[in-house]
Amino acid sequence: MKRLLVVYNLKSSRFKDVEREVLVNLRNLNGYMIGKYEIQRIGVDKNVEQFAKLVEDGDLVLSVGGDATGVIAANGVLKSGKDATLAVLPYGNFNDLARTLGTKKLEDVLDGKTRKMWPLEILVDGKHYRYATCYTTIGMTAEAVELFDDSKVRKGLQKGHKSSWRSYILLMKWYFKNRHKKVFLPEFKLNGVPMHKKTSDYAAVNGRRMCRVMKGNDSFLSAKKFRHMTGKLVNLWNLTVLMARSILRKVPGRDTTGDVLEFIKPSTVEVQAEGEYQVFTNISKIEIKKSEKPLKVIMKK
Repeated sequence: MKRLLVVYNLKSSRFKDVEREVLVNLRNLNGYMIGKYEIQRIGVDKNVEQFAKLVEDGDLVLSVGGDATGVIAANGVLKSGKDATLAVLPYGNFNDLARTLGTKKLEDVLDGKTRKMWPLEILVDGKHYRYATCYTTIGMTAEAVELFDDSKVRKGLQKGHKSSWRSYILLMKWYFKNRHKKVFLPEFKLNGVPMHKKTSDYAAVNGRRMCRVMKGNDSFLSAKKFRHMTGKLVNLWNLTVLMARSILRKVPGRDTTGDVLEFIKPSTVEVQAEGEYQVFTNISKIEIKKSEKPLKVIMKK
């Protein structure tokens, strides 16, 4: 009998929907032995380590939540080294991974097709940090994610599709308050080329969506290429143009097979992957590349 491991967050604002629409239905699912992993308040990396120990060859891992839940599930599968398959259902805020895979309900997962995707791998000073299925950013846009760690902010977000627009409103308030307070991205070279001193952000886009409304492409199906961009986004006009192009067309930038950000001197930098961030201090280099090992995923037919 095949194993199905469900990854979920009991503290999520939409857990009641998860329980009613997914967990209850799984009780009557034939042909599967159901296992569960409840995300703990111990941080992303420790959750990844714990979950990876549970994964076995042949497992179907079902992430039921937002992109943060997907980060733990995807990284857990890759860290396990097992021949397992990841599926995702959207019960979060932006749901970029679910939008990339096209899976909206349990039937999409059970009737879907298995494909191989190549996540981004992020290395800091040569050490693996995290895999990102859809995107990663460095600089101001990474630091802004800290906003959502505030308990009052989390409680204030509404359920469903409205929460993403409320998140954008909160982010814009943060932007106008903080955009001129500091240098978000220290002076650096990108692949050996010096970047403008006012560059505030770097982004690598791998999936079809970034923050729900911004359009990417199918880089996740490529073993080599992804899209990248840099920008002076503390400038309101630059940010407005970026958002307009990203919504109406696709995220501007160009294709690359790998990026190395080398800081002129050891620096403090914030990095975020699909809404989960970390502050690194005294670092000299960040590398973004494609994962050497693909991740098997379920996509809607």
